[in-house]
Amino acid sequence: MRNILGLAFLGSVITSPALAQQPLFLAYPPTEHRTTANQIFLIGTASPEGEVLVNGKAIERSPSGNFAPSFPLQLGDNQFRVRYQNQEIKVKVRRLSTEPEVPVGLVFGKDSLKPRVDITRLPGEVICFGAIASPEASVSVELGNQTIPLMLQSQDIQLPPNSAGLTSQNQPNVQSGIGKYQGCGIAEVAANLGQPQYQLTLNGQTISQSAPGNVSIISPLQLEVAEVIVEAGVARTGPSTNYSRLTPLPQGTRAAITGREGEWVRLDYGAWIKAAEVRIIPNAAPPHSLIRSIRSRQVEGATEIIFPLELPVPVSVQQGEKTFTLTLYNTTAQTDIIRFDDDPVVKRLDWQQPIPGQVEYTFNLKSDQQWGYDLRYEGTSLILSLRHPPQVRTQSLSGISILLDPGHGGKELGARGPNGYPEKSVNLVVSKLLQQELKQRGATVYMTRETDKFVSLGDRVKMINELKPTLAFSVHYNALPDSGNAIKTAGVGMFWYHSQAHNLAVFLQDYLVTKLERPAYGIFWDNLALTRPHSSPTILLELGFMINPWEFEWITNSQEQQKLASAIADGITEWLGGYQN
Repeated sequence: MRNILGLAFLGSVITSPALAQQPLFLAYPPTEHRTTANQIFLIGTASPEGEVLVNGKAIERSPSGNFAPSFPLQLGDNQFRVRYQNQEIKVKVRRLSTEPEVPVGLVFGKDSLKPRVDITRLPGEVICFGAIASPEASVSVELGNQTIPLMLQSQDIQLPPNSAGLTSQNQPNVQSGIGKYQGCGIAEVAANLGQPQYQLTLNGQTISQSAPGNVSIISPLQLEVAEVIVEAGVARTGPSTNYSRLTPLPQGTRAAITGREGEWVRLDYGAWIKAAEVRIIPNAAPPHSLIRSIRSRQVEGATEIIFPLELPVPVSVQQGEKTFTLTLYNTTAQTDIIRFDDDPVVKRLDWQQPIPGQVEYTFNLKSDQQWGYDLRYEGTSLILSLRHPPQVRTQSLSGISILLDPGHGGKELGARGPNGYPEKSVNLVVSKLLQQELKQRGATVYMTRETDKFVSLGDRVKMINELKPTLAFSVHYNALPDSGNAIKTAGVGMFWYHSQAHNLAVFLQDYLVTKLERPAYGIFWDNLALTRPHSSPTILLELGFMINPWEFEWITNSQEQQKLASAIADGITEWLGGYQN
């Protein structure tokens, strides 16, 4: 489980999945809990004899006495009394409003003036402003020598969080726009415009207040040049971690800075990156490179393609059905010759320059299954490594290497079952059983942990990238956000990120659901640390829901755990057999 539930309420930790005389125990939520969800589930257990009451009403329980009913929440405090015989647990859940508080009188809403951080833009770019104030007010903002009126909004469309995709509740929420003012302006000349000055007029009185952030307009002829100083610079679609990731930028990549926002800088090809991951190259001209000849070479287990450049430019990757497309930005082609001999992976290399300064190289592949890639700069030459397919033998994993990553561990409990049993423990149990099954079939198996210890996400990813196994699996069990239904949600789920892992995720999901007669939770593209490694096909398995009272009994059944491990190993073997050499 990927930290949706968090560590929850520790209470008295139960070290065994089941106890003969289980006292009343509440695993979630904690006794004081805050949420923006419109409902909450109460996850816990008690001895199966008799009834468990919540606010005086009996609730449904599994044969072992587990429960996870959901209850609607009103805004503000919601009190719950969970009672079993003479035992009682009291819980207070406060539902928080997602709508900002509209101030009364001649005052702006707290922290509502934009921008909240310093921003830098190019001349001619639209800059938008916002404030919250009384709906009877008149609001404007002065930027430089402009006065920009802000309009009162009739409604506000709130997008659900990404986690809503896990509960199929991802429809936009239409909220009242009462008190929300918005407007945009344009500055045409490079200058430091300072902090925007907001004016609020109400009942003949006016106040002025500065926005926290400063606005600067930079000349496109005097752009700073940044160089990526980390191994893989995290490029995003916008200036915060809420924005989607793009292809990581190899160390050494250079690009001009066309904007700033707080701790983020915008690079000339459109991506944002944290300022801490780059350094400024003094007196550097805006980066641009020519490219001419390209060549390939075969190394152990991979084909390397060398792109000679005048300087390291930004790149992006797109994997498709039998294609791998590499785009070079700030690059102009002078290419007349490419040598590419017959290759185990690549059928043909095509290229085009769709727009000025952007060159696309499309590798037409011999198979629709890709086995991993790497990108790096050696000096100013970009090296793309495409891994060769493994040597697969009939009904054997001999020569195949597989990395297993038992999720969580140590201080990270992961999700918790109704009796407090932590996900970290069952992840390790099933991973060790799977390790044995894979070894019996001839595979070399690596483990990110073999004991109950903490391993950081960075170290897990590093191990995959360094070992470059044939396949990598992160083993987890699931939970849900507060808005989910813990009783009705069950089953096996697969999570993938790079398209080279998609077929494996689909196959293994269908295989386990069919062979084990388990429910199917779903197959998800998901931006997770343990799905992002691209040096190997990597998927994250969610093998059942810890918080589902009935599925938890299956999860912690030792015989079912052995069947599950065997089925996963059989599924991996059968999937690889489809690519038998």
